[in-house]
Amino acid sequence: MKIAIALLVIVGLVAATPFPKKETKYADKDFLAKQKFLFEIVYRVEDPLFFEEYIKLGKSFTFNKEDYVFPESYDGENMYKYYKAYKYGVTMPKGEFYGALIESRFEELYGLFDFFYYAKTWEVFRRNVCWARLYANEGIFIHALTLAVIHRDDFHGLILPAIYEIFPQYFFNSKFVFEAEKFDYDVWSKYIMYEKEYKDFLYKDYSKYFKEFDDKYHYQYYNYFYTKDWKVWQWWKVMGLGEHWYTEDHFFMRDNFDHFNKDSKYLDMIKDVKKFWMPVDYTRDIYFYNQESELSYFTEDVEWNSFWYYFNLDYASFLEGQSFDLVKDRRGEYYFFVVRQLLARYYMERLSHGYGEIPEFSFFTAVEYGYDPHLINYNGVGFSYRKNYFEYETYGNFDYLHKVMGFFKRIEDIITQGYYVTYDGTKIDMHKPESVKYLGDLMQGNVDNFDKYFATFWYTYAHSYIAAVDEFTYPHVFLNYETMMRDPIFYQFYKKVHDVFYQFYDYVDAYTKKELYFEGVEFEDVKISELVTYFDLVDFDVTNLLNDKPTFVDGQFVWDKTLLARQARLNHKNFEFEYSIKSDKPQKVIIRAFLGPKYDEFGHVIPLHENRENFYEIDEFYYELKSGVNTFKRSSKD
Repeated sequence: MKIAIALLVIVGLVAATPFPKKETKYADKDFLAKQKFLFEIVYRVEDPLFFEEYIKLGKSFTFNKEDYVFPESYDGENMYKYYKAYKYGVTMPKGEFYGALIESRFEELYGLFDFFYYAKTWEVFRRNVCWARLYANEGIFIHALTLAVIHRDDFHGLILPAIYEIFPQYFFNSKFVFEAEKFDYDVWSKYIMYEKEYKDFLYKDYSKYFKEFDDKYHYQYYNYFYTKDWKVWQWWKVMGLGEHWYTEDHFFMRDNFDHFNKDSKYLDMIKDVKKFWMPVDYTRDIYFYNQESELSYFTEDVEWNSFWYYFNLDYASFLEGQSFDLVKDRRGEYYFFVVRQLLARYYMERLSHGYGEIPEFSFFTAVEYGYDPHLINYNGVGFSYRKNYFEYETYGNFDYLHKVMGFFKRIEDIITQGYYVTYDGTKIDMHKPESVKYLGDLMQGNVDNFDKYFATFWYTYAHSYIAAVDEFTYPHVFLNYETMMRDPIFYQFYKKVHDVFYQFYDYVDAYTKKELYFEGVEFEDVKISELVTYFDLVDFDVTNLLNDKPTFVDGQFVWDKTLLARQARLNHKNFEFEYSIKSDKPQKVIIRAFLGPKYDEFGHVIPLHENRENFYEIDEFYYELKSGVNTFKRSSKD
């Protein structure tokens, strides 16, 4: 369906100096050894550790306070608590579901994170990681390790595999996961040989057409094209394939595969790796069908969900802003910005299907749209589901509900009264625009908020209530950042959070023309080429699911088999902006482009004053204008 969109371009004056260029650093032997360790230590993390070197190192762990460096404002209390719990055997056991938003798990996460983040040297860090890999719960281990790798200043450039490669179970449906876990190369090779003989016979009348197609396009995947029963998302059926494994003789299909497949070093590295792929469908609401199911290609998108996970690690609620250098990012205001961007993007996708506004969320009315994630935890336990027209009033934990409702009532009172008095007597004017940072800290529930007892855990209680659980529960998508965005209720609930900020802005004076006007700079014209979207095939590495004996050559671990999940994902063709900007003098500027809908679901033009919250930023770049008319192009690839 075509959707009319509107573009908003803003130009702003910047300081006299352009953006600083980052220094390029090259990996040395020491860096590569560290990177190798991080990749290997998380390989098949739900299985026992099989690297003898790391096992010995982990078992050599001893607790010594001299191995850690703490800031003056913190004494490592959480680390000491975790170690004490470990000694008494009361830490979270391996194999149990870990919910990042379950209150009772917070202290364990903080404590294990301290062992990684405050380790004095790489050697201490490495030993601690091996120890935790042996004894800590898999979910807490990955969460704490990822936080440490992201935030340690001396780890710049080091990475972990993406969360969807570490825990594919949280991103692909259970049917696919079970198929991957029982994959056997010997059985597969015999099976695929017989299948080919069968299809050669079945489609023999079409063979000459297939050969003509293959000869013309030099492409092997369209050998069998006939099928009677297929759906748009079941692209593999069009190719005559079933839902099982196939060999990949060429290359990984990925967002940037054109770059990798021109790299001789990369091609040489993977030439001996056996690559297998299997088509995987999105986790659809088969049993609870509703209109939200048609958006599953978007809400179930792997990297869409992983974005929220990494955002909540970059700005983790328990990280103190001053110590972790988050204050300069205005974390509270940035939280509001990100939530608004997510909702605007989701609303655009709803409009492309003819749906309207995101439904309002209420704690006291039935949730119209059910959801069945079809996911399993790494311990094999399936995720909980919600039926259509689910009533929380029947099943909810009312202790959590009362705390959350009290939070929203208190926030409303603070905004309408226009001030807040902190415990030390400081009075904060909540009708000033800069006070959005305080409101953002409260809504995120981070430790920088001015009322830690009031706001720190409201976010946890809200998610636990929506998950319809107590502290110890079965897996539920709303208890982990990497899984919650696939549930339609996520957007309804966060719309409620988002509306609090707009309630705040109702009391803030609007910008004046003088504040917004850029004197001496005018847009002559902006031309945009056609924006065309399509479904692209992308491979995701799910080798962590492979239940096979590890391969060692000369004592070195090697990956000789790679399992890939091949999925159709929304993509777009390249498009261009052509700017024509007039300036009365040389000026250094920042140019931002925003995308938003022009019409609502009824075909009516949305007034700009109502539409402003539906725009999301797609570009931001530095440019030096010359005196006169400046005409230049900007590609979406830029």
